[in-house]
Amino acid sequence: MADHIPLYPVQSAAAAAAANRKRAAYYSAAGPGQGADRHSRYQLEDESAHLDEMPLMMSEEGFENDESDYHTLPRARITRRRRGIEWLVCGGWKSLCTSCCDWLIHVCQRKKELKARTVWLGCPEKCEEKHPRNAIKNQKYNVFTFIPGVLYEQFKFFLNLYFLVVSCSQFVPALKIGYLYTYWAPLGFVLAVTIMREAIDEFRRFRRDKEMNSQLYSKLTVRGKVQVKSSDIQVGDLIIVEKNQRIPSDMVFLRTSEKAGSCFIRTDQLDGETDWKLKVAVSCTQRLPALGDLFSINAYVYAQKPQLDIHSFEGTFTREDSDPPVHESLSIENTLWASTVVASGTVIGVVIYTGKETRSVMNTSNPKNKVGLLDLELNQLTKALFLALIALSAVMVALQGFVGPWYRNLFRFLLLFSYIIPISLRVNLDMGKAAYGWMIMRDEHIPGTVVRTSTIPEELGRLVYLMTDKTGTLTQNEMVFKRLHLGTVSYGTDTMDEIQNHVITSYSQTQSQASGNNASSTPPRKAQSSAPKVRRSVSSRIHEAVKAIALCHNVTPVYESRAAGAGETEYAEVDQDFSDENRTYQASSPDEVALVQWTESVGLTLVSRDLTSMQLKTPSGQILTYHVLQVFPFTSENKRMGIVVRDESTAEITFYMKGADVAMSTIVQYNDWLEEECGNMAREGLRTLVVAKKSLTEEQYQDFESRYSQAKLSLHDRALKVAAVVESLEREMELLCLTGVEDQLQADVRPTLEMLRNAGIKIWMLTGDKLETATCIAKSSHLVSRTQDIHVFRPVTNRGEAHLELNAFRRKHDCALVIAGDSLEVCLKYYEHEFVELACQCPAVVCCRCSPTQKAHIVKLLQQHTGRRTCAVGDGGNDVSMIQAADCGIGIEGKAVFSSVFYFASVPLYQGFLMVGYATIYTMFPVFSLVLDQDVKPETALLYPELYKDLTKGRSLSFKTFLIWVLISIYQGGILMYGALVLFESEFVHVVAISFTALILTELLMVALTIRTWHWLMVVAEFLSLGCYLASLAFLNEYFGIGRVSFGAFLDVAFITTVTFLWKVSAITVVSCLPLYILKYLKRKLSPPSYSKLTS
Repeated sequence: MADHIPLYPVQSAAAAAAANRKRAAYYSAAGPGQGADRHSRYQLEDESAHLDEMPLMMSEEGFENDESDYHTLPRARITRRRRGIEWLVCGGWKSLCTSCCDWLIHVCQRKKELKARTVWLGCPEKCEEKHPRNAIKNQKYNVFTFIPGVLYEQFKFFLNLYFLVVSCSQFVPALKIGYLYTYWAPLGFVLAVTIMREAIDEFRRFRRDKEMNSQLYSKLTVRGKVQVKSSDIQVGDLIIVEKNQRIPSDMVFLRTSEKAGSCFIRTDQLDGETDWKLKVAVSCTQRLPALGDLFSINAYVYAQKPQLDIHSFEGTFTREDSDPPVHESLSIENTLWASTVVASGTVIGVVIYTGKETRSVMNTSNPKNKVGLLDLELNQLTKALFLALIALSAVMVALQGFVGPWYRNLFRFLLLFSYIIPISLRVNLDMGKAAYGWMIMRDEHIPGTVVRTSTIPEELGRLVYLMTDKTGTLTQNEMVFKRLHLGTVSYGTDTMDEIQNHVITSYSQTQSQASGNNASSTPPRKAQSSAPKVRRSVSSRIHEAVKAIALCHNVTPVYESRAAGAGETEYAEVDQDFSDENRTYQASSPDEVALVQWTESVGLTLVSRDLTSMQLKTPSGQILTYHVLQVFPFTSENKRMGIVVRDESTAEITFYMKGADVAMSTIVQYNDWLEEECGNMAREGLRTLVVAKKSLTEEQYQDFESRYSQAKLSLHDRALKVAAVVESLEREMELLCLTGVEDQLQADVRPTLEMLRNAGIKIWMLTGDKLETATCIAKSSHLVSRTQDIHVFRPVTNRGEAHLELNAFRRKHDCALVIAGDSLEVCLKYYEHEFVELACQCPAVVCCRCSPTQKAHIVKLLQQHTGRRTCAVGDGGNDVSMIQAADCGIGIEGKAVFSSVFYFASVPLYQGFLMVGYATIYTMFPVFSLVLDQDVKPETALLYPELYKDLTKGRSLSFKTFLIWVLISIYQGGILMYGALVLFESEFVHVVAISFTALILTELLMVALTIRTWHWLMVVAEFLSLGCYLASLAFLNEYFGIGRVSFGAFLDVAFITTVTFLWKVSAITVVSCLPLYILKYLKRKLSPPSYSKLTS
C-alpha cells in the first residue's frame, strides 16, 4: 500500500491526468506550428517545476523512488518544516525583528530606483538626474549617530541591559538600596572604555577615507587640465588617469597614449584575477587628432543602469555632429571600473557611475558590528542567572507571606541579589580582550600585525571554517617556468643551461647556413660527423619549441625611458638599441610573461611587438621579424589561443597554438605521453600548457582568410561560424612540447594549511580566478591532499542540470569540490540547503570565478546552516565583503566567572564601596592576570594542532561548567557566611570584616587554583590585590562596621591583629578552598585533559 503513495502529493493523480489531457488537447489543436513549440516549452517548464515534487537524491534513470535517497538530508528538510510556535521559539523572533528593522531602514532611506542614463562628454551639468557623490565612506556612524549607535550596540545584549536597568532603578526613591556610585561607577567605566575604543576605530576609518577621497586627478575642461579631488568627480567629467594610478570611478574608455588604441589594467582589487585585462578605447574618440578635440564634438554615452555584474556592460556611443551620426556599441572591453589600476600608458575616460553606484561599491556589503561567540554564550548564561535570581526573589517574598506591597519587595530583592550577576565580569572581559589584542600586535612571530577590532580576539580560538582568497593570499602571484617536456626528454630548472646551449648552437648553424652561399652543405656534414642523429633531433625539437613559445602569446615588450618623466613609455623600433635593463613585459596573464621571460633566459628574446609584427633577438644579436597575420585569443570556453605568423626572411607561414591539455589533446597528432605527463605535472602543482604548430602553404592560408573574413561579417550566428572556420585549422597539429609553470606560493603555505587541517579547520578557497588555475593552486598548496580525489562540478544553467549534478556529487566520498561561480549561483537558487549540506562534508572546497558578493554570500550561508564560527582571509578590495561578513576577518597588509551568595540583613551587609571594590580593585587584577595563563606552550600547540579541536567544541564555557561554578559559589558562600556566624557568635559586630576578609582570600586562592602556567605578573597581581585590601582595612575601616557610619559601628583595628581572628579566618578559607583543591588533583590524576598527556 505504501508503495503507491506519492512522495509529495500536491494534487490527486486523477486531477493531474485530467489537467494534462486538457493541456495536450489544447496544444494539439494549435497544429504543428507555434502552438507545438509552445507545448514543448511548456512540457520542459512543467518537468522543471515537477522537480519540486521529487527528492533531490533520486537517481538519473527516471528519478525512481529510492527510500534511502529520500532520507539522506533530514536536517535540511526539518529546518524548512518548522512552522508556527516552534519556529517562533527556535529563533524565528530574531528573524522577525531583523526583518522589521530592515523594513524600517528601507522606508527611512527610501532608496531611489536606479535607471539607465545619457552622459554627455565633458558636460556634467546636462545630467538629467542627481547622482551620488564620488566619495568613499567606510565609517559606521556620523556625528549625530555615534553615541546612540554605540549605546545601542552595547545595550542590545541582555548582560549590559540588565546592568543599565538595575542602575537606573536607583533613581526611584522607593527602590533605592545603596549609593548611586555603587551601580554607576562600574557601568560608567565599561561604557567609557567602549566609547573610547569605538571612537578611536571610527577616527581611523575617517582618516583612511579622507586620504582616499583627497587623491588628486587631472580633469579635462575647455580651458585645459585642472586638478580635482577624487570625491569631487561628477558624472560626465573627462578624467585623465596616469600609469599605476587608481581609477577613481566607473568610466567609458575614450582615448589612450598607447599607439594601438588599447591599454592594460590590473583588476586584482576588484575581482581577484591576476590577469591584466586588455581595454580598448572608443575608436571614434581615439581617432581624434588632439586631446582638446573631445570638446569640439557633440557626443554622448548611453549607459545601462548601475548593476552588480562586473563582467558585463551594455551601452552605446553616439556622435551627433557628423554626417551621418556615428553609433558605436560599447561592451565590457570599453569600460574602466573603479578600484582598478592602469598598467600601461595614460587613459582618458568619461565618468558614467560615481560613489555608491560604482561596481566596486555595489559589490561591497555594509560593515557589521562583529560579536564574539564568547559574548553570545555569556549573554545566554546571564539570562539563566537572571531566571535563578527571579526564582530566589520570589522565594524570599513567599517566605514573608506576600504581605504589604509585595511586588515592591520583589523588586528590592531583585536589586539585593543583583550582585549574583557580577559587573566585574564585564570589566574583566573587556580588559582581557584589549590585552589579547595588544599581545597579537606585539607578537614577534607576526610583526606588523594591526588589530582593527579589539572586541573579538578570542574568536581565533573557536574557528571551524576558514575562507581564503588565492591571489596574494596563498600565492605571491609570481610565475616561474619550471619544466619543459618534449616527449622523450624532460628539462627542469637544473638543466636549463642545456636548452640554452641547444638554442645557441641551433641559431649559429642557421646563421652560418644563411651567410654561406656555396658552403651551405658543409655545416650539416660537420654536425653529422660530430654528433649523433638523436642529439641533432633533440636540438632541432628544442629549437622549434622555444621559437613557438616565443611567438605564441599576447605579450608586448615596453621600454621605460630612464630620462623621460614618470609614466612615459615608448615602443621599441627596429633600429633602436633593445637594452635589456629598460625592458618590461605587459600581458593579460602572468603565465604568458613567465613563458616569454624564460625564452629570453635561454637566448631568444622578444624585443618588439605591435598589431602587425613582432621581432625576436637571437643569442648572437640577430633580429628576426615575423608578421602577425591572425590572433585567436584565449577564452574560458575554448581554453586555448593561437597565432598565425609569416617569417619575413623565408616567407613561411606557421600556425602556432597553445592551451590546456583537455582542449589540445584532440587537436594534436596521436601520442602516447601527453596525458601521463600532464598528470605528473599537475600533481606537482604546475600549470601546464600544450604547445603545437602547423605549417601552412600560401594557398591554404588565403583560403582560410577568405572564409574567416566571411564568417566575421555574418549577421546570424557569427560566433559559431567564426569558431567553425578556426577549428578547420586545428587538425592534426604537430605536438611540440609541454610546459609547466609554477605560481610561487607564499612562504610556509603548505605546512600552515596542513596544520590547520589537522586542527579540524575546514578550508574553502574563494577566488575570482579561472577554474584550471584555482584547481592547480589547490593541489600545489596541499589544500587538497595528494590522496584525495577532486570532483569538478560540471557547468549547470538550469534546475534540471543542477539536480542531476548534485546527485552525481552526492555519490562521491571524501573528495574535494571545485565549482564555478555561475554553477554555484544556480545551485543556491534551487537547492541551497542540500548544496551547503553536501559541501560541508567535503574536506576542502574551491569556488572559482566568484564575485565579491558571492564570497560574502557563501560566508553567510555557512554561518546560517552550520552555526559555526567562520574566518575570512584576503588581501584585495574584492575580499572586503567576505572579510566583513565573517565572524573573524583577517586582511593581509578566559574564564572570569566568580559568583557568590551573600547573607542579607535588613540593611546591605557590604556597603557601596566594598561592592565597587570587590567588582574592580580587589578582584580585577588576579582575574585579569588569567589572560597570561597557558594550558600548553605555543611550541606544543604548533606541534600538535589537533589540540585546537577541543577549543571549537566550546567545553570550557558550557552550561555544564557554568553549573559547576554556580555550585562551587553556593558552597563557598555558605561556608563563608555560616562559618563566620558559627565562629564569631559573640563578636557579631565584626562579621563584615570576618566574612569579607575570608571572601577576598578565597577569591585569590580560587584564581591560583585555576592557573595552569604561572607568570611573574600573576604573582604581582595576587599580592597587589591583597595589599589593596589590607590598606582598605586600615584607612576605610568605617565601611567594615554593621550598618551605616552614623550608627557608630566602626571596625576595631586592634581586633583584626589578634591571633584568634587570623586563625579563624584562615580556617574558614581553608574549609571553602581545600576540598576544591583535592577534587582538582583527583580529576587530573584520574581523568587528565588531552594536553596534559603531551606535557607530562
